[in-house]
Amino acid sequence: MALKYVVKKTVFGFDKTKAVKYVARPLLAGTVDYSALCDQVTKVGMAPRGVVKMVTDGLIDAIMWNLENHLSVKLGDFGTFRPAFGSKSQDTEEAVNAEALRHRKIIFTPGSYFKGMLSDVSIQKFEIPKTDETGGSQGGGSEDRPEIE
Repeated sequence: MALKYVVKKTVFGFDKTKAVKYVARPLLAGTVDYSALCDQVTKVGMAPRGVVKMVTDGLIDAIMWNLENHLSVKLGDFGTFRPAFGSKSQDTEEAVNAEALRHRKIIFTPGSYFKGMLSDVSIQKFEIPKTDETGGSQGGGSEDRPEIE
């Protein structure tokens, strides 16, 4: 298996010159919604769809309860969830309060199963063929396109 990437033209806000840069971004072909994921687990795990959904919903509820109670949740080789937030730095200890907190989030750290998968895959550039204005390919070949807009 190979992870694919595309090259994206970017202008970084912190760069005072506003120079154009190029960065690699992972290719995402779309999103699998919850219903489709339950269907996949049903086929692979041979458990009825209702059981898969019931267990998954219960897992989500249990994770939320534990995160709300200041606990990280480790799911074996799958990974760990933990609550987090950013904070504005303050000049005094007294100034650090709830208003200084921002960007509440849940951080997922992959476990050994996913880390192993990532270390074993190759990475390849995904080439998008150029098309003319009528939608047909130009030159019928595989021309390199360094960016996607």
